[in-house]
Amino acid sequence: MKKLIFSILILFCCGNLNAQNFSKIDTWLQEHADVMGGRVYLILYKDGKIVYSKGVSELSAKQKMVGKIVARRQGKTADFSDYTATTRQQIASCSKWLSAALVMTFVDEGKLKLSDTVGKYLPVLSKSGKGNITISECLSHMTAIKSPDLKESLSEMRQTNSMDEAIQMIAALPMEGEPGKVFRYSNTGLQIAGAVIEKISGKSFETLFAERIAKPLDMKNTDFGKGKVALPAGGASSTPNDYMNFLTMIVNKGIFNGKRILSENSVNQMQINRVTGEVNKAYAPTEAGNFGYGYGEWVMENSINNKPGNAVTSPGLFGSYPWIDNQKKTAGFLMAFYLNNKGRHEYYVELKKLVDEALK
Repeated sequence: MKKLIFSILILFCCGNLNAQNFSKIDTWLQEHADVMGGRVYLILYKDGKIVYSKGVSELSAKQKMVGKIVARRQGKTADFSDYTATTRQQIASCSKWLSAALVMTFVDEGKLKLSDTVGKYLPVLSKSGKGNITISECLSHMTAIKSPDLKESLSEMRQTNSMDEAIQMIAALPMEGEPGKVFRYSNTGLQIAGAVIEKISGKSFETLFAERIAKPLDMKNTDFGKGKVALPAGGASSTPNDYMNFLTMIVNKGIFNGKRILSENSVNQMQINRVTGEVNKAYAPTEAGNFGYGYGEWVMENSINNKPGNAVTSPGLFGSYPWIDNQKKTAGFLMAFYLNNKGRHEYYVELKKLVDEALK
């Protein structure tokens, strides 16, 4: 009887202790919901399972008014429901991580090399002097093509009628240096890489993503839309649950539910910082701070001696923030929707620090 009571007390104390571990995160979400769009949802993973999943809603009257205006312009009805683990919305540049992984599946199969030049597959780029850009440079934003800003670029791409037309538009853009020597965070490189895998496979980018990433990762509510041309750098919509499936695959070095999706080498290659000292940093968003960049993802803790970084991320324009930590074997996805990026980098660093403390 005494042993039973002692066991119950231990379980009770440990349960309270675990709850207290997340109290700072609970507070952080409550305090930041307003400045991060009024609604946030955080999901965390460690040791093969979801250990935290919670949303906070603090929508102000002004945020609701703006939401109604935006929805009206889009011909939709505003939805102010609380975020849940299955809430689906646009994830902007969080798409880049998904798209880079898709391209790497072709590398794994030997159908594409990171050193391949794009002119081999897209002659129109050779005609404009861009044919020597490599797949590696496309995935790491080092094409040296002087692209428009992210929002303008996506808007222009949405007006195109085909992937070929999108590439013709890119072919007309000016160069600002030598490929591999200039870093400009943009939509251009991944658009080119997306066009390349379409040429190799004879299938649309959306179909390839569904077959190679979404279906095997059970991402039932994640896709790149039904537009005339896919936007690999910013066109995906997803949910916290779906994106977490992708992150757990990355944490586990390419394996999800016992099935290999990406080779361990590809996962590692994606996480090596390519923006070294001799690279001219023409443009990086403020929220990136001093992060490095690999393939489709920022390297939060810079890789050394050509090794993967400890922590990587791929945040989006609307504020959603996915990350994984190789050392701690953890992953997190914060869903948000807001455009004001003031203080965003600090939010990311602060939240990850709190999560690391809670999950140690």
